[in-house]
Amino acid sequence: MDHSGHGMPMDLPPFTLGRGLEFSPDPFFLIGCLAALGLYGWGVARLRKRGDAWPVGRTVLFTIGVLSIALVMCTQLNDYGMVMFSVHMVQHMVISMVSPILLLLGAPVTLALRALPVAGRDALGPRELLLKLLHSRYMRIVTHPAFTISMFIASLYGLYFTPLFDTLMASKPGHIAMMVHFLAVGLVFFWPIMGVDPGPHRPGYVMRMLELFAGMPFHAFFGIAMMMATQPMVEAYKNPPASLGIDALADQNAAGGIAWAFSEIPSVLVLIALVYQWYHSEQRHAARKDRQADRDGDKELAEYNAYLASLQARGR
Repeated sequence: MDHSGHGMPMDLPPFTLGRGLEFSPDPFFLIGCLAALGLYGWGVARLRKRGDAWPVGRTVLFTIGVLSIALVMCTQLNDYGMVMFSVHMVQHMVISMVSPILLLLGAPVTLALRALPVAGRDALGPRELLLKLLHSRYMRIVTHPAFTISMFIASLYGLYFTPLFDTLMASKPGHIAMMVHFLAVGLVFFWPIMGVDPGPHRPGYVMRMLELFAGMPFHAFFGIAMMMATQPMVEAYKNPPASLGIDALADQNAAGGIAWAFSEIPSVLVLIALVYQWYHSEQRHAARKDRQADRDGDKELAEYNAYLASLQARGR
């Protein structure tokens, strides 16, 4: 059996969805996914043991997010992604635009802050270190829109249109590093926009929508450029194995179509999540005002009525 430099089989049979979904674990991502599920489950169990509630929906979303990573990295989709540009693009889009959204809606940082024990006086435990990181200058930089949008765009154009992509694809550690990078970029891009967890950069809802749509046109243009290309643009996929029975240019055009489609679908999902969060934020604000009015006899309304009465008196 012929192998590439990264140890992946090169004589795979023609791609079918059934073959692509066969279990073929990458040890790094398999261990990472199991660890993530285990730590999240430990946090939920710790909260419930002391009588605290944790939304089931968040647990479900986080679990699906982890499973989405396993779907593209622990099946033969990962094997086919080494020799088929279209399958690789599915991996890229899922791990950078679907998995981060689901993971963030699971609020893992909030869970950790509630589940981790508080260290003793003047001590630095895991919880204190996490809080320190959240309030660090580094975190303010990496969650700022100038950084997140730039990284989101550079991860497409700066990777696929330079020799860096071929360098990373030449080794298994390079391929793993690239996929981890995609996941990290997705997390820092979507976290300030629709993440439930606390963070140093959290603008108003209108600004969050503008941040979301600022990067999406570049994503769509990237896909269109690949769909319209008249020759293969990435060296790693110029000569697919004959056993696959595919044309490199047609496969690249399919990859472009996948990238273009994924610029739309996650945007709609995030927009729905934002509107939902906005609505509930307004509901909570209204409830707080009602409670305040009950406590002070609606002092704010009384003051406003007195102001209107003073204006009317002046008019006379």
